[in-house]
Amino acid sequence: MCSTCGCAEGERHIEGDENQPGDGLHGHQHGEHKHTRHGHDHDEHQHSHDGRDHGDRYHCHDGHDHGDHYHSHDGPAYGGHQHTHYDPEREVRPSAALAPRHVVFPAAPAQVIHHHHYHGEVHNHYYQLAPGQTLPLTAAGEPGPVPAAGPAGFTPLADARGDLDYGRGEAGTHAPGLSQRRMVEIEIDVLDKNNRLAHHNRHYFQQRAILALNLVSSPGSGKTSLLTETLLRLKDRIPCAVIEGDQQTTNDAERIRATGAPAIQVNTGKGCHLDAQMVHDAALRLDPAENSLLFIENVGNLVCPAGFDLGERCKVVVLSVTEGEDKPLKYPHMFAAAGLMILNKIDLLPWVRFDVDTCIANARRVNPSIAVLMVSATGGEGMDAWLSWLEEQRRL
Repeated sequence: MCSTCGCAEGERHIEGDENQPGDGLHGHQHGEHKHTRHGHDHDEHQHSHDGRDHGDRYHCHDGHDHGDHYHSHDGPAYGGHQHTHYDPEREVRPSAALAPRHVVFPAAPAQVIHHHHYHGEVHNHYYQLAPGQTLPLTAAGEPGPVPAAGPAGFTPLADARGDLDYGRGEAGTHAPGLSQRRMVEIEIDVLDKNNRLAHHNRHYFQQRAILALNLVSSPGSGKTSLLTETLLRLKDRIPCAVIEGDQQTTNDAERIRATGAPAIQVNTGKGCHLDAQMVHDAALRLDPAENSLLFIENVGNLVCPAGFDLGERCKVVVLSVTEGEDKPLKYPHMFAAAGLMILNKIDLLPWVRFDVDTCIANARRVNPSIAVLMVSATGGEGMDAWLSWLEEQRRL
């Protein structure tokens, strides 16, 4: 996962940071931070990091119990580093739900998928078997564990053509100098902290009857165009707000604000996805109305956003017909995590080689329950069905 690839080293920036006291880095003091909209507040307290004092900046409490809380501060060496304070008697340990299970594609018996469940999020690990290599089946008829490797982790398998696969280990990825066990530990630790914050966000959205949707796609899918057209059509019907995620610029937030909807830009720097902390900070500043729609437009990326719960109702993956019908198989984690796939730019179907039925079949090989809508944001086809889906989600 991306916790090992360096994406967390970027310096995030949320619109409005330049108006906040201090330089946004580690060398300043945070005063009392009261979450009145979340129904709780906390007195100021101090803790020291490298001789620098910080007050209470962020609180994430399950049931608002002060025995287990969380602080996040931006640091100069890292895009953000995290300190978890807990009572050893109340230590939260990884859930038993983290245990993997195995599934195979019926049409591709040589490909094995590990599904890891992190508090409701599905994380899939793929292993390509060498020619003639098989995995033992369990009593339930599922593939058994991949054979263990040495302390340096799994070496890549090469097929007859010399193609390398670094995703066959327990972690589903590779990082120089880290064993597969250590990478899994890092992933569990990062996702566990993120999911605590996501739970806090989800409670906040539910208390205010806000339908939060996480829009994910590759760059250029037409996600922002779809969003601007949606906002124009809902302008006099439903209050809407948008959290825009990109590595740099405020271009998309400005496009959103041109529709009349409030928006706030979150720049992730080197980061390749939004996380629950970023959404929390942006939502506090944006202050979406009760009984509203909150669209979270994630960074253009079909990989890393799949594993990070933001507290949303569901992920909506946007795939344009110019990208190819094999994308659900090439980037299966995203389509496994999404509740809805929007096939966008269908007005281009007469001019591109794209098999709609094959694309939908591929998506349902990865996620049998995924819903599918076909839309043209510029031509208007399918927009009414998309708006109806949004109305249905608001009634749930």
